[in-house]
Amino acid sequence: MPREGHFITRTGWLRAAILGANDGIVSTASLLVGVVAAGMDRSGILLAGLAGLTAGAFSMAAGEYVSVSAQTDVESADLERERIALEEDPEYELQELAEGFEARGVSADLAVQVAHEMTAHDALDAHAREELGLTDQSGSRPLEAALASALAFATGAALPLIAVIIAPMTWRSFAVVVVSHMALILLGSVGARLGGTPVWPAVLRVVFWGALAMAVTAAVGRLFGVMV
Repeated sequence: MPREGHFITRTGWLRAAILGANDGIVSTASLLVGVVAAGMDRSGILLAGLAGLTAGAFSMAAGEYVSVSAQTDVESADLERERIALEEDPEYELQELAEGFEARGVSADLAVQVAHEMTAHDALDAHAREELGLTDQSGSRPLEAALASALAFATGAALPLIAVIIAPMTWRSFAVVVVSHMALILLGSVGARLGGTPVWPAVLRVVFWGALAMAVTAAVGRLFGVMV
């Protein structure tokens, strides 16, 4: 009989990758649709697309690294406070751990026994899991999140950029929209499968918000292109 598989260990890099790829596709496609609607020439369109890809990838990496590092700092501070509490008042911490088990349905005697055994094995790890919800799988990894987000953004952004390079001038907006929507459908499907969740809700989410962003940007680009 096959063993049960879990997807929770993927949440760190998967969240960053999905966010990066979605942002890469939507922001770059919206930018390109906007500058095409404004009547910008080929060299200007390519420059805008490349600038958006480069700036976006580095921005996503920096943003993920800073935000996840801040989360890591909070987790480390909580662990340090828990370590100090275990040194200063181990009996209270033991009682607190046992009460936590009891509140979750374990009988009082068994809760105390389990708390004693877990404390003897690794007291800090026991409290980190039970009180803070921290495990090796859920711990924050800033560099992993930053790299996943940057690579995913660049990959996502490259797709509409390639479409605008290949397509004839009169078909550029259409090509960007079609390619971007196909990429969003693929992204939603792959993300759902990697996360073990239903496919269609994920696909509909990314397609809806992507289409809305492109439509608004195209309208703004056309408006300012006409005004200029």
